[in-house]
Amino acid sequence: MQKQVLVTGGLGYIGSHTIVELVQSGFAVVAVDNLSNSSRLVLDRIKRITGKEIDFYELDCSSEEHLRSVFEKHDFHGAIHFAALKSVEESMIYPEKYRFNNVFSTEVLQKLCVEFHVEKLVFSSSCTVYGTPEVNPVDENCILQPPASVYGETKQSCEKLLLASKGIKNLVILRYFNPIGAHPTGYLGEDSRVAPTNLVPILCEVALGKRDTFHVFGTDYDTPDGTCIRDYIHVCDLARAHVQSLLFNQTNALEIFNLGVGRGFSVKEILDVFQKVIGRTISITYSPRRVGDISAIWAVSNKAKLHLNWSCLFGAEHALEHAWNWVSKKDLES
Repeated sequence: MQKQVLVTGGLGYIGSHTIVELVQSGFAVVAVDNLSNSSRLVLDRIKRITGKEIDFYELDCSSEEHLRSVFEKHDFHGAIHFAALKSVEESMIYPEKYRFNNVFSTEVLQKLCVEFHVEKLVFSSSCTVYGTPEVNPVDENCILQPPASVYGETKQSCEKLLLASKGIKNLVILRYFNPIGAHPTGYLGEDSRVAPTNLVPILCEVALGKRDTFHVFGTDYDTPDGTCIRDYIHVCDLARAHVQSLLFNQTNALEIFNLGVGRGFSVKEILDVFQKVIGRTISITYSPRRVGDISAIWAVSNKAKLHLNWSCLFGAEHALEHAWNWVSKKDLES
């Protein structure tokens, strides 16, 4: 019998790619999503890639009553918790909205996982929990600094909440670095219902003529070219790590893994690679720094490679090629 896995925020960017990997690995997936930043069209895209339909419930994870009804209908082996608001920039404008949505929904899910004896919970965390790191690259033993954004603060709070839980048998916390890219088929990618705030979707919109220019926020950081440095990981590599986390036979109740390529790229470097991928230059505007951004962070992911038998299959150029393929195909279909 297939093991059932609950995926919250399942129709979002990372959640949808993870569902594809779960289905192709033989799991039975049940997705929940409130569709605040996603669409039911994702269900068709998942089916197009996998050939299978998944069970889906439109609900908000902060509603214990609604989420409980899903737990009562299914016998979950594990749960993967993606559902969260994710914009660093927006979190600084609407801090209470982020604190309620991200932290309270995690509290509700944690409570139900304990009550219904779910064996494994995989939590979607973020490298923002490291704040401004004292050294780069960062590993899982780095001391967590005060986050530079409310979004990072909510991820730290969720981790603390889960760590304090006594009833979760196996907890895996995955600290992502910067997901980019799309499914290699071009049928699935980042498709926000609100204006994107992440680097690659904005680059694609500029290249498609939907924005006049790409803004580089800050050119005076303490980095080789003055722009922010991040570790950009392909979304499909990230998705595979979630499957490996469910398959992982833990000896400890808690495991924390960094997920990144292990190399930092500056904004200018990503711009250069992207323009190479599309075969032309785009308009670039240099603007002041944004609140909440840190200068540089990239990962040590050796622990995930050792324990999860996981490593990245794609580099930054592949990710940008796949992202461009996705938006180009979607733009033609729309």
